[in-house]
Amino acid sequence: MAVEIRPISTGKDIRKFVDFVNELYKDCENYCPPLYGDEIDTFDVKKNPAFDIAECQLFLAYRGNKIVGRIAAIINYRANEHWGVKKVRFGWFDFIDDMEVSHALLDAVVEWGRQKGMDVLNGPVGFTDFDHEGLLIEGFEYLAPLASLYNYPYYEKHLEAYGLTKENDWIEIQIAPPDVLPERVERLARVVAERGHYRVDKVQSVKELLSRYGYSYFDVIDECYKVLYNFQPFTQRQKEYYSKYYFSILNFDFVTLVVNEKNEIVGFGIGMPDISKAVRRCGGKLLPFGWYHLLKALKAKQMDTFDLLLIGVRPDLQGSGINAMIIADQFPYFKQYGIKTVETTSIMETNVRNQANFLMFPHKIHKRRRAYVKSI
Repeated sequence: MAVEIRPISTGKDIRKFVDFVNELYKDCENYCPPLYGDEIDTFDVKKNPAFDIAECQLFLAYRGNKIVGRIAAIINYRANEHWGVKKVRFGWFDFIDDMEVSHALLDAVVEWGRQKGMDVLNGPVGFTDFDHEGLLIEGFEYLAPLASLYNYPYYEKHLEAYGLTKENDWIEIQIAPPDVLPERVERLARVVAERGHYRVDKVQSVKELLSRYGYSYFDVIDECYKVLYNFQPFTQRQKEYYSKYYFSILNFDFVTLVVNEKNEIVGFGIGMPDISKAVRRCGGKLLPFGWYHLLKALKAKQMDTFDLLLIGVRPDLQGSGINAMIIADQFPYFKQYGIKTVETTSIMETNVRNQANFLMFPHKIHKRRRAYVKSI
């Protein structure tokens, strides 16, 4: 039976789009489903501020009445302008192990992109860097955290068979915190703070963060990440959106801000407990009782695994040792909460300065991700 590709836009079809991946991965023990409501909101033009600078078309692949694949075609105009490219992105790309299905979905994105004047196909990536990005090509045996994309091993051969080639790789590092912070890190943190007149500022809520710094911490993130892959400067609405929907669930013990004498943020470290097991338990749905499992994981006083989400130092101060202040601040909390494993999110393989923050500890590089491109 031939594959039929259907562009979709209705709420009913978007729910089918989101539901398909959970059905595809229902027997996969390492898959972590997305939070269902958040995933639906991602494709709501009224709720997701990415639509201020981007557009998107969703497609479902059918064989008869059965859904066999899905894909999102995205153009982030702000990112394209920043990099001087004409990329159409693909993301939320999931499919059965059938080349006809995967290639028909990619064909749909290519055709849509060409109609919009694009000349490069790029993915898997999302609207922004805060969305899942990078095809998993190593590390399938590890549980996927909520913040990372997971896919079956067969995906790689489908993308390569389509003629897509590597543009960027990310690695993820698994760290075993030692019992004692290395003396050189502690000493460096102390010396840098004294010489540079820096201090660690702790806040306990988004409200407190905003009252002290407004949204300036996003300006620092922009400065730190502007040279990284597919970067797009935050809009004001994106700053407000991410503060409300993501920062509001953080345990602020694991939010470290380094500030200078002018009370300007010059470095930051942000992490959270690994909640993937709780999300798996409720299938990503907060109702009727999923909220209890999620809240319990977020508020846990003891945890085995911790996800380090963001770490950065203002570019003009990179190499100054401010990163040691971030590590020294967070380290005691690893011991307090009984954390045995710290996992980084994706780090570009070329970003050796960021990797150096973690390679001083017992570690292993346990996952690799890849973004692909193809001229169209």
